[in-house]
Amino acid sequence: MNGTATHRTVIIVGSGPTGLLLAGDLATAGVPVTLLEKRSHDISNLSRAFGVHARTLEQLDARGLADQLLATGDTITGLRAFDRLTLDLTTLESRFPFMLITPQYEVERLLERRAREAGVDFAYESEVVGLRQDADGVELEVRGADGTVAVRRAAYVVGADGHHSAVRREIGLDFPGVSVIKSLFLADVRLAERPEDVLTVNGAGDCFAMIASFGDGWYRVMGWDRHHEVADDVPIDLDEVKDVARRALGSDYGMHDARWLSRFHSDERQAPRYRVGRVFLAGDAAHIHSPAGGQGMNTGLQDAANLSWKLAAAVQGWAPDGLLDTYETERHPVGKAVLRSSGGLVRLARAQSPALRAVRALVSAVGNTVGPARRKALGQISGIGYRYPALRGAHRLTGTRVPDVALAGGRLHEALRGGRFVLITPDPQAYEDPGTRKDRLTVECWASGRRTTVLVRPDGYVAWAADAPDATAIEEAVAAAVG
Repeated sequence: MNGTATHRTVIIVGSGPTGLLLAGDLATAGVPVTLLEKRSHDISNLSRAFGVHARTLEQLDARGLADQLLATGDTITGLRAFDRLTLDLTTLESRFPFMLITPQYEVERLLERRAREAGVDFAYESEVVGLRQDADGVELEVRGADGTVAVRRAAYVVGADGHHSAVRREIGLDFPGVSVIKSLFLADVRLAERPEDVLTVNGAGDCFAMIASFGDGWYRVMGWDRHHEVADDVPIDLDEVKDVARRALGSDYGMHDARWLSRFHSDERQAPRYRVGRVFLAGDAAHIHSPAGGQGMNTGLQDAANLSWKLAAAVQGWAPDGLLDTYETERHPVGKAVLRSSGGLVRLARAQSPALRAVRALVSAVGNTVGPARRKALGQISGIGYRYPALRGAHRLTGTRVPDVALAGGRLHEALRGGRFVLITPDPQAYEDPGTRKDRLTVECWASGRRTTVLVRPDGYVAWAADAPDATAIEEAVAAAVG
């Protein structure tokens, strides 16, 4: 641990997008972080995720990364489900009213660079084989590339190590759920004919296929054939991919030069808890679900954004009582909602019975014509519609996401880049920071004439709000949240 007291350190297991964002946030906040990864240092360009939704782009913008990521891909402004349901992303109340199509490895490259620049200690070829915890910290038994086992200790450990999480296994949590789709394939190919759209999706008969452009000449293809459900390890060739594409999309677009072909099955699973003592789960270690809606990587990144500032507060000694418990309280219901919505989309898309087809038609009609239903669907898929629980009697804004509002000194996302709380007031004299919170709080004024005072958490959600508070009320709210 380079001589650093272990009671101030965090170990993160897993260097996917979730682990990288979390590690970068903690290191930026001054917390010593070690990131353990079972693989060697080789960020694969053959990853499954390819869509970045509005809320994730907002979180990346609050870290100064969104514009760089936008340059790596293309955007789409609508999502189509089934035969008739179309969701118009341009109606999102966000600086990013679209979905970015870019491969996961582009996200990982940006997040890894940020984490390294912040001082994260990377340890590759390091496999967790044991875990013990006590009142003061956590000990991990870690097997290195040479087979020897060493013990690492930290104040807290986060398992962001995916579906087959060793951390989840070691803390004794089950991963209950079912397989939604028994056999899917993925392929990265080049095309002789360019599809008209950045994202091409359709289902016909017993087949489904999707083609997404990575913007660099490569395309991701995903699909399934209801009558050819086989084990993940059954060999696959390009002819099978082309056949399913022709039947589902009407063309295989001249697919050639596949650099990757793979089968997998899609599960719906969620850990019953996201915290056991000083150990936390995030991303695919906590929840997995169908690829419908492209919410997997996005949900994991939102887990990391929620947990990082809370862990930093705990390590640095200013966290209010119960703050770490709110990670599970806030994120477990979101994970459950994502499982429910993505699983519902898949089941309706694969509907065969007349009853389910009728339900699908009804869902499409309601989604296209009923405003509240359409907004709810857009909010869930994009991530901007989720809100966190608030205490009884709290202001109506408490727990809600704050858009990238204009401030007298710039934009909210810019103000959040320091990882601090942001107090937004209508009057610059409404609150005077005594100086003890300068590393944890930024005070800003509205650019508009808005009169509400809002305390925004580092992850962009409202911690407290009031319409006409006096100086004492503001001080009490800040003290309760920021210490």
